[in-house]
Amino acid sequence: MSHNHEHTGRNLALTVILNGIITIGQFAGGIISGSFALISDALHNLIDVISVVLDYLAHRIGLRPQTLKSTFGYKRAEILAAFINAITLIAISVYLLVEAGKRFLNPKEVDYLWMLGLGILGFFANGLSAIILHHNKEENLNIRAAYLHLIGDALTSLAVIVGAVCIWLFKVYWIDPLVTVLISIYIFVHTFKILKESVGILMQFAPQEIDQQEVVSVLQEIQEISSVHHMHLWQLADHQIYFEAHLVLTENIHVSETNAVAQKAKQLLTSRFGISHTTFQYEYISGEGCEC
Repeated sequence: MSHNHEHTGRNLALTVILNGIITIGQFAGGIISGSFALISDALHNLIDVISVVLDYLAHRIGLRPQTLKSTFGYKRAEILAAFINAITLIAISVYLLVEAGKRFLNPKEVDYLWMLGLGILGFFANGLSAIILHHNKEENLNIRAAYLHLIGDALTSLAVIVGAVCIWLFKVYWIDPLVTVLISIYIFVHTFKILKESVGILMQFAPQEIDQQEVVSVLQEIQEISSVHHMHLWQLADHQIYFEAHLVLTENIHVSETNAVAQKAKQLLTSRFGISHTTFQYEYISGEGCEC
C-alpha cells in the first residue's frame, strides 16, 4: 500500500515537470505568434500545473493517520483539492470564451508555424503525462480529476494543431478563436461533473449509485430485522462509504447476539453496495399495551 502511494506521488511529480515545460513554451510561442488559442492552451496547462501540485500536496496530506482531533483522518483533503481545481477551471473556461468573442470581432494574423510546433509538443507531452497517471486514475476523485485534465490538455493541443493547419492552408484566422471556444466548452463540460461530484461528497450527500430503499430491502432480508429507520448514508472520500441506521429487531435478543446480526448486515452491504463502514443501533418493539 505504501509503495503504491509512493508510486502515485512520483507520477504526479513527473506530470508537474512535463506540464511546466509545456506551459512555458506555449506562453512564449503564443505571444510571439499572436495565437490566442495557443495562449489559452498554455493558460489551461498552467492551471493544470497548479492543480497537479495541489493534487500532490492533498495526496500527501491524505496519507496522514487519524488523530483524536481529526477522527476521520485527512482523506477529504483530496476532495477539497478536486473542488478547488474544478472551480478554477470553470472560471478559466468562462474567461477564455469572453476573450475568444473579442477575437472573433477583431481577428488577428497568426504565425501558424509556432502554433503548429508547440501544439505538437503539447499533444505528445500531455499524452505522455496521461499515460503516466493512467494506472492511478481510479484511486480517488482527485487523481481522476488530474488525469481528465491531462486528457483534456492533449485534446486541446490537438485542436491547436488542426487550427494551425487550417490557417496554413486556407488563411482563415478566425479559426484561432474558434479553437479557443472549443477548448473552453470542453473544459467546462468535463469539469462540471467533477465539481458536482466533489460538492456532493463535501455536503455528505448519499452516493447517486446507491438507492436507499434498496439498502432497506437488503437489510430486511436478514431474518432478525423487521424494519430500518433513521438512516444516514454518505461518502467520506471516493471509496469510503459510511452507513448508519436504527435496526428494529423481530425478537428481544441479548446484546451479545446482535454481533451476529451486525456481521450479516455489514457483509450484505459491503458485497451489494461497497459500503465500507457501518454503525447500527438496535431497537425492539414488543407490542405490549398496544390498542391497535
